[in-house]
Parts: sequence; C-alpha cells; structure tokens
Amino acid sequence: MRQFPAFFNLEGARVPVFGTGEEALRKTRLLISAGATPVIVVSAGLPSWSVLVTGKAGFVDFADAESVLKAAPLAIVAEDNPDAIALVRAAGVPLNVVDRPDLCDFTIPSIIDRGDVVAAIGTNGTSPVLAKSIRAKLEALLPARTGDLAALAGRLRATVKSALPDFAARRAFWERALTGRAADLAYAGDLTGAEAEMRAELAAPQANGVVHIVGAGPGDPELLTLKALRLIQEADVVYHDRLVSDGILDLIRRDAERVPVGKAKGNHSVPQEEIHELLIAAARDGKRVVRLKGGDPFIFGRGGEELEAVEAAGISAFVVPGISSALGCAASAGIPLTHRDHAQAVTFVTGHAKEGGVPDLDWASLAKRGQTVTVYMGVGTAGAISEKLIEAGRGPDTPVAVIENGTRDNQITVYGMLDELPRLIEANGIKGPALLIIGEVAGLKPAPTALTINTEERVPA
Repeated sequence: MRQFPAFFNLEGARVPVFGTGEEALRKTRLLISAGATPVIVVSAGLPSWSVLVTGKAGFVDFADAESVLKAAPLAIVAEDNPDAIALVRAAGVPLNVVDRPDLCDFTIPSIIDRGDVVAAIGTNGTSPVLAKSIRAKLEALLPARTGDLAALAGRLRATVKSALPDFAARRAFWERALTGRAADLAYAGDLTGAEAEMRAELAAPQANGVVHIVGAGPGDPELLTLKALRLIQEADVVYHDRLVSDGILDLIRRDAERVPVGKAKGNHSVPQEEIHELLIAAARDGKRVVRLKGGDPFIFGRGGEELEAVEAAGISAFVVPGISSALGCAASAGIPLTHRDHAQAVTFVTGHAKEGGVPDLDWASLAKRGQTVTVYMGVGTAGAISEKLIEAGRGPDTPVAVIENGTRDNQITVYGMLDELPRLIEANGIKGPALLIIGEVAGLKPAPTALTINTEERVPA
C-alpha cells in the first residue's frame, strides 16, 4: 500500500476548486455530495455550468484565492494551471491535481455511495479506468438501500448497547439483525418494519430464520438478479432444483449446506410436501434458507405452493423473481416472442399435467394465429401437443423451435414445422430441459452474427 486511505469530514467546509471545465464540475458535484461548500476559483468569468450549482457553491477570483486557502482542508486543481498549484503549495494545503498523480498529495478514489456506507477504490492514480471497472463490480454486491440499513443501525446503537452491555452478546445481535429479516425489510424499503423487527429481536431473540424463494434464471450465471446473487451468498442452506446450473451452484458460500431436491421426468426425487417440511425445519433452526429454483419460481415452478406452506408455518418468506426460461431461451436463440408483424400475444403453457399426460388446455384459443405459444416441460408430450393444435386449426406448417439447455454452453436450437415437432425432437436427441416455441416468430431465424455473439458470450453450465 503506497497511499493511506482516509475519509475527510468536509461538512460545511469551504474547499477551493481551480478550473471551469467539465472536470471541475465533476469534482464540485462530488464535494457537494460530501457536504462541503466548494469555492470555484476563476480567472476570467463564471463557468457555463455555474447555474447548475447555484446556492451550493461559491465563486471567487483567482486574486482572492489565498484567503480561501487559509481555512481549506484540501484543494483541487482541475485544469492546467501552474500558478494555482504553486499557490496551494505555498499555503501548505493538501493538493489534488486532476490527471497528474505525480503532482498530488492525495488522489480521489472511485466511490460507491450508499449514504452512511461508502466504499472507495484507489489505484494510486495509476489507472482511474481500472478503479471504475472494479467499482462497477462492487456496486453489484451492495444493495441500493445498504446506507438505510446502516443509518438504522446507527440510530439503535445506543439502545442496543444499553440493553446488551456484554460485547459478545451485542456482536451476536448485530450479526443476526444485519443479515436477517430486519435487513431484508430494510433492503425492500420497509424501514419502519425493519426497526420494529430489530427492536423485537432485542426484546426477545427470535428462534426462526427466514426462507427466500429465489429464481435462478435459465442457467447462465450472469442472468441472475443482483438480489438473487446476494441471497445465495448469504444463505446457510440452499435447497436447489436439478435445473440450476453448476455455474450458479458454485456461487453458494462454501460453508453453506447444499441440498439437491430436484425433479426429473418421471422421477420426483423429493416429494413436494417433503420439500416444504425441509424448508420449514431449516428455518425453525434459525437458518437463512434459500429455495433456489430454475427460471422464475412463480412460472411453473411451484413456488406458490412453497410460499403458502412456509407462511402457514409462521415462517417469514420472501420471493425473488428470476428470468423465466421462456424469456431467457428465446433471447439466447434470437427469437422474439412478440413481433409487430407476426405475434401480438404470447402464452406460457405447461406440457405436463398434474397427474401426467397432456394438460387440459384451451386448444382452440392456442391455435389462433397472431400469437406465440411457449411450452414448458413439453418434450415428452410434443406429439400430442402438435396433434391437438393442428386439430384445433393451427396450420401444420406453423414454424416451431425447440431450445434445449437455453443460455448454457451446450445449448441446442432446432427449427421445423408443427406437424414434424415430435420427429424433430427425436431426430436431434432432445432430452430436456427444453422449451418449445410455436408460432410465426420461430421462423424468424436470427442472423449468423447473432448466433456467433450468443455462442461467444454464453457462460458454461
């Protein structure tokens, strides 16, 4: 470490900024966000952006800059101005010269601002672009309302210290409060509920944990939502489906328990009722539980049943949506599910009935032109689906696409017509998981360049 990182309290401080260009404006805004009152030092007239900071910043002529420097905690030179640098040096004020680390007493890091929580990334001035790239990655790890949670903890700090004078007990409380239900409520914007939860925990620690029913998306780890990623990495135990890719499972905390409860065609390795019992039992042990489901938990994922069971047991439960398989697979194959010229509606249906076989659907409605039908779990019933749609009036030459392992490195996409759908699946050895897309949009094959881009960007399963 060649530089010592520190946070200055600039609340109300007058900080001189030399310059009138865009860089000076950026530094002025940054200082304002930190509570300072920037004083823009100009040599010839106000900058064009002065109206943007009216009432929040002051302006002085260069001739009067010395008086401002007398009480300044630091100064910024945001232009090529040797005279300004010399003036600041003579005043003995810590100096930052934009894009000149060799002239700086301190450098300004790339900043992640979450209110009371601030993260700063510095590179000793060697590579601001790299610092910004690192910041972008860290931004994804910090929920937008992290600062609200920190502020709430600050407001309750004295109360907690009074109630729990023992340091170890106090630390254990904060570990529960800042990663449990109170934190979940704060991240969701319910600060009143979060405070009530913390106070309840302080009065009588709760034995129960929490269950998060999380959509893992179609397979590519980069298609996870930020909230899903955070919860996966915070979980004590993860109950996951067979369809969740290895790339996503690798994101689970190494010391967390990982339990497969997936179902394959004709083989329910763990009955649904038993899954409910597992979720409830783990939460009653005080664990942070994630039920990780492929796609979206509320689209043919039985997430609704799990939510009902957990809440009926008196356990707190939250749902995190995921990119549904239909959306992810279609995008990965370059097939638009709706199209102004070909499909004014899209319908999601299951190809598997509760008791097995073909579901009892409104085939006449599904056979109408001008819409796209996407079929989940339809590989085994593709022949019957094809027959019923054709019997209901859908043209046998209607384009179809079958996408197996969508968004993964082993994705297969095959195209054909409705009357040859079962042969198409058999001839290409499609076993699933696969999505069937039926409708004119399936005939809009993407350009070869689109396929190339998808192949290069696809993340290994």
